[in-house]
Amino acid sequence: MQATDSEAIVLSAMDYGESDRIVTLMGRECGKVRVIARHGKTSRKRFSGALEVFARLQVRLALKEGLSSLRGVDIMTVFPGIRRELAKIAQAGYACEVVDRLLPDALANPRLYRLLLSYLEHLDSSPAISDDLRFFQVNLLNILGYRPSLRSCSHCGTALEGDAFFSTSGELLCAACRGCGKGIGGETLAILGRALATGRFGVIRFPGASLVEAGVLLNTAIASHLNRPLRSLAFIDNVLDVQ
Repeated sequence: MQATDSEAIVLSAMDYGESDRIVTLMGRECGKVRVIARHGKTSRKRFSGALEVFARLQVRLALKEGLSSLRGVDIMTVFPGIRRELAKIAQAGYACEVVDRLLPDALANPRLYRLLLSYLEHLDSSPAISDDLRFFQVNLLNILGYRPSLRSCSHCGTALEGDAFFSTSGELLCAACRGCGKGIGGETLAILGRALATGRFGVIRFPGASLVEAGVLLNTAIASHLNRPLRSLAFIDNVLDVQ
C-alpha cells in the first residue's frame, strides 16, 4: 500500500453501505483512482461535504490495486458558481463523466487534468454555452489521441478542402469515400482547428449551423469509444428543453 498526497477532482461519488462512500478521483499526480471513504456519508468532521462531483480537493490516499483508501481531504473549491445554475451543473457533470469513462485507471494525464480544471474554472465564472462544451470535447479527444483528422480523409489520405463527410465512428471522409457519411461544412472544420490552436476557453465561437455540426461530429466520435451512452448527455438535452 502506497501513501500519497495529490490534488484531485471528484469525477463521481456514490453511497456504499450505511456510512461509506465510493469516490472516483482524477488526481493530477496519480491519474484516475477509485477510493473508499470510510464514514464518507456520515462524517462531516472528516470530509465536510467535500465528496461531491467536480469538487477540487487536496487528498491523502493509500493507493493499492483495486479500491484505494481516502485517508483525508482538504477542500480547495467546490465551484459554487457552477452549483447555482442547472445548465452549468449539466455541463460540469458531463465533463466529469466523459473523463471518467474514457480515461484508463491509474494513468496520470496532466494535460487532461489541466483541461478539465480549466473548463470547471471557466464555468464557475462564465455562462454555460455550447461553444465552450465543443471546445472541451475536441481538446479532450485530441489529448486522448482519439481526435478525427481535420485535414485529410481517414480512408484514402486525400486533403480535405471545404466541406467533408463523417462516418458513424466520427472519422472524416472525402467525397469519394463518403459512403453514407453525414456532411460537415468546411467552416466547421476550420473552427475546430482553431479550437485546437487556442489555449483558453471563451475565445472560440461557432455560428449556429457550425455549432450543430460540431456537436454531432464530436458526440459521434466520443460515443465510438464508449460501450454505453453517457447519462449526462440526456441531462444536458433536458436542461436545454426547459430553457
